[in-house]
Amino acid sequence: MAYTYEYPRPAVTADCVVITKEASPRVLLIQRGYDPYKGCWAFPGGFLNMDETTEQCAIRELEEETGLQLDNVQQIGAYSKVDRDPRGRTITVAYLAVIDEAKDVTGQDDAAKAEWFPLAELPPLAFDHADIMQDAIALFFKK
Repeated sequence: MAYTYEYPRPAVTADCVVITKEASPRVLLIQRGYDPYKGCWAFPGGFLNMDETTEQCAIRELEEETGLQLDNVQQIGAYSKVDRDPRGRTITVAYLAVIDEAKDVTGQDDAAKAEWFPLAELPPLAFDHADIMQDAIALFFKK
């Protein structure tokens, strides 16, 4: 599929927010291994492959970066602030996965670490992930 357009196009990413149903819910974050935001905490996520949906991308990136395998996610929304990614114009579609309890995870691929954080004690987040987190929490408690 080779098309040439005169108009620039944005990149597309997908992020996966995983929250536990524990008495004190926790969220899975990765510590970024590379710039931008190297060393900062973020949701597992990454760039869309040409042969996958954004949902498939979120699930794939979650497994690649943390080792956690899931197959059921719910779309939170699309995030398109012009300056949300310093690498260039990037739109992300964020997904929520709700699991019973935290599972063992390890930072893999381009994630230096993967850890569970209580919702009440989140570190500062990279990109616009604080905005996504607010929407994810609202959706989580609406369920």
